[in-house]
Amino acid sequence: MTPSSQRRAWPTKLDNAEQRRRRGHLTQRRCSLETADTERRRLERNLHDGAQQRLVALLLSLALGQAQFASDPAASDLLERWRSELAAALSELRELARGLHPAVLSERGLRAALQALASRASLPVELAGLPDERLPAGVEAAAYYLVAEALTNVAKYAQASLASVRVIRENGHVLIEIVDDGIGGADPSRGSGIRGLTDRVEALDGRLDVESPPGVGTRIRAEIPCRPDGQRA
Repeated sequence: MTPSSQRRAWPTKLDNAEQRRRRGHLTQRRCSLETADTERRRLERNLHDGAQQRLVALLLSLALGQAQFASDPAASDLLERWRSELAAALSELRELARGLHPAVLSERGLRAALQALASRASLPVELAGLPDERLPAGVEAAAYYLVAEALTNVAKYAQASLASVRVIRENGHVLIEIVDDGIGGADPSRGSGIRGLTDRVEALDGRLDVESPPGVGTRIRAEIPCRPDGQRA
């Protein structure tokens, strides 16, 4: 073998080594995300089945107490204040549990979860192309948290009047797109939220892009591999 042919062989070996390193890195990140998602689901179930149920039982007990002390205005007012505070705490706990891992995502899939998310948004959100079928759990979680973070940022910073969310499945990929008509100028490098979502998407061997020219609004687009049979690529 000539020296020149030896030199030509090196890039291929290096490329193969780099590919193996990248695959190993993606596998490690993917396992870390799956472990974190499993733990979030466990915490959500524990909150739902434990603390939330106890608070609901206490609310019922306070309602019965109010009925028994209806003739005592001072006691009734005190019980009402307790009931109001307990109801607020229960609402906050439910929001916390939903933020950890929304039960609707696990039980009914991405379509229902995004519909619920849009219904709670502080501005109108148009939904299009949501998949009817279930997707791999990691893909569903990545899509949900991407949309949730994007809509939160729109509400806080974009000064937008409308947002749209599109999720379609084509050519072995799931495409997620969030667009708003706000002021634009978003800088993904200045916030940890988008960086975290980029890590989540890239751990699934996907790609996330942000376009936000000043005065034109913001477009966030993610592409995640997903086999036609529902299995991750």
